[in-house]
Amino acid sequence: MDRRIQKSRQAIMNAFMKLMSEKDFESITINQIAEEANVNRGTVYLHFADKYDLRDQCMEAQINQLLRSCMSEEGLVHLTSKTALQRTFEYLEQHASFYSKMLTSKGSAVFRTQMETMLRQSLSEHLDSINLDRELNRDITVQFLISAGVGLLEWWITRSMPYPVSVMVEQFWNLLNRIQLQLFEENSVLKLEK
Repeated sequence: MDRRIQKSRQAIMNAFMKLMSEKDFESITINQIAEEANVNRGTVYLHFADKYDLRDQCMEAQINQLLRSCMSEEGLVHLTSKTALQRTFEYLEQHASFYSKMLTSKGSAVFRTQMETMLRQSLSEHLDSINLDRELNRDITVQFLISAGVGLLEWWITRSMPYPVSVMVEQFWNLLNRIQLQLFEENSVLKLEK
């Protein structure tokens, strides 16, 4: 993509995200976005069909950036590491105004669904790369982890981050480990009973 085109597109997306931190999505107009991005209205329409398309592409870009930032250098193999959790919460803290607005606006269901879809893909790839216990149903495991993770992140963001990142990471990590330990113990008991 031509550098000028990419620069205009990024300016439009940045302008939209800035406006989203200041007002409700429904009240934002293409003219306001163009003015904030210092481009004309036609330039906005060259890149995006309408403000809904712009919103969807901004959401996708933010979620992709979140996924990239939380992964370790080794990639998905170590996605469940404590470091990945730390990076995720730190990223969300740095971009809290955007995520808070997206999770509390009228379009929150769209954003949450898109977040879950992208996390489902990453988590599914991760579970495919490891040897998941045969006693565990892959689909149920993925849905459980996504619901727990997204739910906790949403709760933390929409309540203005009542606990510091370090506490959130430690608590979430401990919960995941307890669940894993309990599943291991239950599977061991079931195997012994057979």
